[in-house]
Amino acid sequence: MAKLAGQLVEALDGLLGIPVPLRVQAWDGSVAGPPGAPTVVLRNRRGLRRLLWQPDELGLARAYVAGDLELAPGTDLYETLSAVARFAELPEIRTMALGPRDVLGAKGRRVLAVALRAGALGPEPTPPPEEVRKARGRLHSRSRDRAAISHHYDVGNDFYGLVLGPSMVYSCAYWTPEAKSLEAAQEAKLDLICRKLGLRPGMRLLDVGCGWGSLLLHAAEHYGVTAVGVSISKEQVALARARVEEAGLADRVDVRLQDYREIVDGPFDAISSVGMAEHVGSEQYRIYADGLYRLLAPGGRLLNHQIARRPDYPGEPHRTSPFIDRYVFPDGELSPVGSTVARLEEAGFEVRDVEALREHYGLTLREWVANLEANWTEAVRLVGIGRARVWRLYMAASALAFEQNRIGINQVLAVRSTEAGGAGLPPTREEWLVRPAPGATAATPAGTDLGDRRSVR
Repeated sequence: MAKLAGQLVEALDGLLGIPVPLRVQAWDGSVAGPPGAPTVVLRNRRGLRRLLWQPDELGLARAYVAGDLELAPGTDLYETLSAVARFAELPEIRTMALGPRDVLGAKGRRVLAVALRAGALGPEPTPPPEEVRKARGRLHSRSRDRAAISHHYDVGNDFYGLVLGPSMVYSCAYWTPEAKSLEAAQEAKLDLICRKLGLRPGMRLLDVGCGWGSLLLHAAEHYGVTAVGVSISKEQVALARARVEEAGLADRVDVRLQDYREIVDGPFDAISSVGMAEHVGSEQYRIYADGLYRLLAPGGRLLNHQIARRPDYPGEPHRTSPFIDRYVFPDGELSPVGSTVARLEEAGFEVRDVEALREHYGLTLREWVANLEANWTEAVRLVGIGRARVWRLYMAASALAFEQNRIGINQVLAVRSTEAGGAGLPPTREEWLVRPAPGATAATPAGTDLGDRRSVR
């Protein structure tokens, strides 16, 4: 069909009442749309059919992951995602549900007429195999949580090594003025956590959701603690144990394949939970908070590092976006930071400090995307083209979400006070936050502006 792109863009412009903020290249070679706008390539009829059946971020993601939709060579990924986000949020798109069975009115029928002439109508295409099928079992039961965690984390330690770099830290870095690389910024973050927790030689640390063991290693090597780390990802635990052995710290660091609800060997002098609470779920959050309170010794500190959503969604719980839920973090839930603080206080904690690191996560995600793109051929070899596309899409989109203040990230420092009410903290914030321990990395001075900073590569 000749000039398909022009007819499709014209029909969409008429439906929306504004120009489509993208250029479209169709499988017949035709191109249409605003000059200079990011160009997306519909490689086949199935790609258009996916968008007709699911005209939102999920349909776009399915088309991209399946290879039915591409970016034109030289098209900037972040610019394209920003344009797509504006397009997908339009009321006409959000309410359209362009399934061929629907009655759309005259404007919508023009889109269907173009698709009909292009031979793009038909049954809804099967989702790509990377998409999680309907989950089984009760939400946030231990078995269902294990399956959800395995989907995301058990995709290969070698793949994560390509994306995360040598630090093997899968949470936002801390971009101090001295941090000139991702690895340095991740080390600064690990040290910041240790200082906030007031770690000293001989203390006992619990790291809930310990990942590949980087915080455990840093705390044991630089602060002299003994540490227990738990994760329900088999591949994470295997590599974390190997790293502990290689560092000669097996006598002081214990890494367990264990659910946080199964820990019974408290008390601990300090507890860290970094990038794990998003998997807990609102129904289980009090169980999570109560459990950590019970495991923490009086006078001990908790550092809870957690992604937050903006408080502009009605009701609780709030699941992540359809794409993130289906492809990236099944059953993940985000809550406003105020809700997190309230749940911790209800469990008995006294919240002493909240630090927002939103801009830091945007920078970190851009570095991970750059790592993935620089190692694209090897990443595809390790996990396949579909999963590599998932990771590229979700990390780039998440970077924009943090930068545009659609989601945030916060470190909440809380204490379990003693019977007499003591918190065990120095009298001023500067004493426990800014002043580094001997040999430790300096913290970012108050007021450092990260707003205009981009990749340090």
